[in-house]
Amino acid sequence: MKFNTALSVAGALLLNIAGSLCQLDVCGQAPLNNKIVGGQNAVAGSWPWQVSIQSASFRGHFCGGSLINKDWVLSAAHCFQSSSLGTIGVYLGLQSLSGSNPNQVYRTVSRFINHPSYNNPSDDNDIALLQLSSSVTFSDYIKPVCLAAAGSTFAAGTESWVTGWGALQSGGTAPDILQEVMIPIVSNSDCNNAYGGGITSNMMCAGLLNQGGKDACQGDSGGPMVSRNGSLWIQSGIVSFGIGCADPKYPGVYARVSRYQDWINSYMGSNQPGYVSFTSDGFRSSPNLLLFSISLTFSIIPFICSVFLSS
Repeated sequence: MKFNTALSVAGALLLNIAGSLCQLDVCGQAPLNNKIVGGQNAVAGSWPWQVSIQSASFRGHFCGGSLINKDWVLSAAHCFQSSSLGTIGVYLGLQSLSGSNPNQVYRTVSRFINHPSYNNPSDDNDIALLQLSSSVTFSDYIKPVCLAAAGSTFAAGTESWVTGWGALQSGGTAPDILQEVMIPIVSNSDCNNAYGGGITSNMMCAGLLNQGGKDACQGDSGGPMVSRNGSLWIQSGIVSFGIGCADPKYPGVYARVSRYQDWINSYMGSNQPGYVSFTSDGFRSSPNLLLFSISLTFSIIPFICSVFLSS
């Protein structure tokens, strides 16, 4: 009995680790993203994890999000505080909010989970999970993003990219085409000084402090902020809040993804996202995954991956 129990536990652990390794095989890759130019239209397929979250209650798009595996989307908790959200839909593989989108896939949301410690109005712990009504199939236009693993560091000046269909200026109209902008990380101390307090360790900031001109805006909330290292894109933040848009005095504030690895995993089961530990001068795969990837045989991983990807 004890031997069978040990085998069951070992088997469950193996499946859990293998699921994570499967995500590392596909996450953060954008084969159609050949160059990055801040503050203009994004080419179709440049950001294959980007999603548009829509509801008839908001007459369409109201927040962004990022695909983290075949069943789940990451977004911001403040997007889901209304009692009249109605049916929430997620559009993947989308470039424009109108017209033809040949790579588009649509799913309804079966449930959304706000972080239990989300605080309004401070927007601390501004993170949410959305479970899709059915799994999506990955393609060049639909892929999960890698998530910054616990302990990741993003020093001031680290180049980051924010994407979304938010307004082009404070109080302005929203664009039809997905937008992309490159902005540097701002240290939490400088950001806290700019806001006069309230910036916690669960937050991170980015923007052109004392310069302005580039920022997320209304409608970008919940969308990803990512940094690139080698061939991988790693999500560091979730668009959360700011004062105005692109105001030189106030950088944008983002939920710090690396603070929530355990919370995210508590809902993922065996299909965990791909986590990558990021530092300003490089990245490495999350150490626990490296340890198991070395010890597991190369023959069993492709088999288990095929089970996950077909389930």
